[in-house]
Amino acid sequence: MEVNAPLRAVYNQWTQFEEFPRFMKGIEEVRQEGDKRLFWRARIGGKVKEWEAQITNQLPDVGIAWESLGGTIHSGIVTFESLDANRTKVVLTLEYQPEDLLEKAGDAIGIPSLQIEEDLKRFRDFIEERGRETGGWRGEIILGKTSHPQPATETATSESVRSMNKSGTREQKP
Repeated sequence: MEVNAPLRAVYNQWTQFEEFPRFMKGIEEVRQEGDKRLFWRARIGGKVKEWEAQITNQLPDVGIAWESLGGTIHSGIVTFESLDANRTKVVLTLEYQPEDLLEKAGDAIGIPSLQIEEDLKRFRDFIEERGRETGGWRGEIILGKTSHPQPATETATSESVRSMNKSGTREQKP
């Protein structure tokens, strides 16, 4: 999805995880419990679900990878790419495991994909209407270690995050 806002603003808004209920339908609460851990509460198919997720890799202005730690099983990667000074491309890849018959039926007809597309549109509208982010964490998480705020470097690219494998490490290219 393309967002009409600068890369840094889009990335900063995405890292305001506790704001997700403002634009993600079904998400009731996201609580950041440290640099790498998030608590989630969602209403899915009329049921309340809760889980924790761990950020496995985070590069400022480039991308974030995460995986659940029990509860609803899911993982994902979101990347950010500057198209020009005021436009950013956001790519979200999400994997999850439907748990019951209702979720499996919804998955079979594509409901989760439609919901994610709508959530991304609401995110886009949220940041475009505000004209700026609500804030942003500038730290970096690589291979499970946290570094504190520092400016993003030009050597960090969205390809770096896209090439992460499921363990959160970067795959090396020959």
